[in-house]
Amino acid sequence: MTADIMHGKAAVGEPRIEILLVGMNGDLRGKQMPLDAQKKIREGEVRLPSSTQSLDIWGDDNDDITGLSLTIGDPDGNCIADERSLAPMPWAPEGSMQVLATMHEFDGSPSFMDPRAILAAVLKRYDERGLTPVVATELEFYVMEQDWRDTGRPSPPKSLTYRREPNGFQLYDMSAVDALDDYLQTVRAYAKAQNLPAEATTAEFGPGQFEINLLHRPDALAAADDCIYLKRIAEQAARKHGLKSTCMAKPYSEHAGSGLHVHASVIDREGRNILDARGGEPTKLKSACAGMLKTMCEAQLIFAPFANSYRRFQPGSFAPIDLTWGNGHRGTAIRIPDMNGPAARIEHRVAGADANPYLLLAAILGGMLLGLDNELDPGEETTPSHVPANATRLTHDFLTAVEAFRASPFIADIFGERYRKLYGDTKHKEAVTYLRTVSDFDYRTYLPRV
Repeated sequence: MTADIMHGKAAVGEPRIEILLVGMNGDLRGKQMPLDAQKKIREGEVRLPSSTQSLDIWGDDNDDITGLSLTIGDPDGNCIADERSLAPMPWAPEGSMQVLATMHEFDGSPSFMDPRAILAAVLKRYDERGLTPVVATELEFYVMEQDWRDTGRPSPPKSLTYRREPNGFQLYDMSAVDALDDYLQTVRAYAKAQNLPAEATTAEFGPGQFEINLLHRPDALAAADDCIYLKRIAEQAARKHGLKSTCMAKPYSEHAGSGLHVHASVIDREGRNILDARGGEPTKLKSACAGMLKTMCEAQLIFAPFANSYRRFQPGSFAPIDLTWGNGHRGTAIRIPDMNGPAARIEHRVAGADANPYLLLAAILGGMLLGLDNELDPGEETTPSHVPANATRLTHDFLTAVEAFRASPFIADIFGERYRKLYGDTKHKEAVTYLRTVSDFDYRTYLPRV
């Protein structure tokens, strides 16, 4: 199977198994082990320092901020594998496997820092109410030339340029799909090998930008696993074809940013969609929207976790900048693609492709749960002919989002007070570092003129 996927070029070397932890920033860290270590993995005998999941975007454990590393001796935690996530690695030697794990303390409790454990705790709240979220993600990403390390900036694949300039907007352009067909075929083959429920692939606005839709799952944890695996597939397939993939929210100043849209509905124990405005309870859909809108500013740091993320929120783009909702309106933060029948659902359109899918789903489902537990009003609906005046605006500033996150009771409730402090303090350091760094733009604009 692997040789066929690799178009007859099987990877060289001994097969292996990789046990993977999801970090704060959606990065994968873990151990590469021989295949005969599967018994050790299954029995929970693999250990890594607990501080692995406190690492910032630069890989620093920030012990001076968190006190979770050397201060307490950098203790180990147990990596408990989720066997449901066991999947082949078709880019590696035949027979190689990967599996996602959740960090646990030695008393058996999940680590407060583990994104998978945070999402699982939110899902437990739904289960206690006899409810199950049904979730799907749509991931946008860019593919670019591999010379970015030498040039210091991204450039579109040569097959999509003329004299090094992009051919133009490529939205739904099949010629753009055809130009990178070998790469996209590899992505699809890898997804099929891992049994990911990938559906449509479309060309998006930017040169080399694509979107892949994953099908709905009645298991939000599995849906987040699918998304994190898809990101890795996009990266590994690009490497095979001499390209680079990126989920940066805004890799090009002049081209569209990349989003991570989430579709969500909720079913009860009888399998009925409680967001169905016609066959269910008409207030539930609007109240769930209201809960998401009410908590959106406090959770924006989850949806936009880096300084670059805030370059995506621009007027006149499809990235929402206001706390609005609407039936089928793609300019809103919350879109209702369908409000009647089994397919009734909410689409959350705020997050960038750089968001950690586990923390993202925890924040979205936490907001929905607030609306389901309380009858809330989302306010005026946005329609093609009516945009509500004076809508609350999302912030364009990284540090402002950090401060809203750090002060939020909602965040403390959903993520835990310890994680609110850890994530908030770590992101505060990142935001301050960004603000203190003099950029090339400063030099090009101000040095010659001021």
